[in-house]
Amino acid sequence: MSTQICSEQTRFTSVAPLVEYDNRINAVADAINGADHVLIGGGAGLSAAAGLDYAGKRFEDNFADFIDTYGIEDMYSGSFYPFETPEELWAHWARHIMVNRFDHGSTALYEDLAQLVADKDHFIITTNVESQFALAGFSTDRIFEVQGNYAYLQCAIGCHDRLYDNEQLMRQMVIETKNCRIPSHLVPKCPKCGGPMGVNIRHNDFFVQDTKWNAARDRYTTWLQEAQGSRIVLLELGVGFNTPGIIRHPFESMARFNQQVTLVRMNRDHPFSSFDSGTRILSFPEDIHTTITRIMATRCAAR
Repeated sequence: MSTQICSEQTRFTSVAPLVEYDNRINAVADAINGADHVLIGGGAGLSAAAGLDYAGKRFEDNFADFIDTYGIEDMYSGSFYPFETPEELWAHWARHIMVNRFDHGSTALYEDLAQLVADKDHFIITTNVESQFALAGFSTDRIFEVQGNYAYLQCAIGCHDRLYDNEQLMRQMVIETKNCRIPSHLVPKCPKCGGPMGVNIRHNDFFVQDTKWNAARDRYTTWLQEAQGSRIVLLELGVGFNTPGIIRHPFESMARFNQQVTLVRMNRDHPFSSFDSGTRILSFPEDIHTTITRIMATRCAAR
């Protein structure tokens, strides 16, 4: 990954209007240039901006048979559809996982983001589960995937805390899917209790937090502690209100109570903050990729 940095920022709160786009870009570039640390918070809107849309043409092209058979409206709602049989459930999950995790390489937006912070001490906390940060070249030791990862299976009731790589099985399921079903012999069973398996994503109380998850959490906690008292830029990218307690609310709290923190919030639908902190909160409803590219160019020009 290149270490050359060759940007943008806005103020957007419930009480303050957006300043001009170029001024916000310049403010973000200056904040990153002067920062000791950069913390990235990635939400679903970031991956959507990168092209990993869960609806529209991408969904229709890849799930036409499931749309016709079950009336599923998008990939997100499809992951909660009450399929009657495990053969149907896993046919859908296999397609979903292949489309969003294994058959889609790194995206330009994530790669540009990696380049943007390459010269800064950084860490990533994300609710996304498709490994785009790692695929783009970020060190896995600097990534905390709070909500899990599509690449792993777990016991559906969490009877033990081991995770299982699933790529080979998912590929075979997709190959053998007929009429929105997989053969029964491919339905995964827990090697411990013999019950059903599930995808290692947080959607109920049985989510498995294995030793790697706990280690990532500990590294994140340590990084935050060591960054205290330093100049920190929080890049909050595409984080809405689905699980705001993981990134959005903690980031806003850090900016509210720490004068050394600048929060950069990029969010098309929810760019507002709950308080006015002057230029320490810079908000962007504009396109995330365009904004990241502009910030990169501005940082380069300042060198």
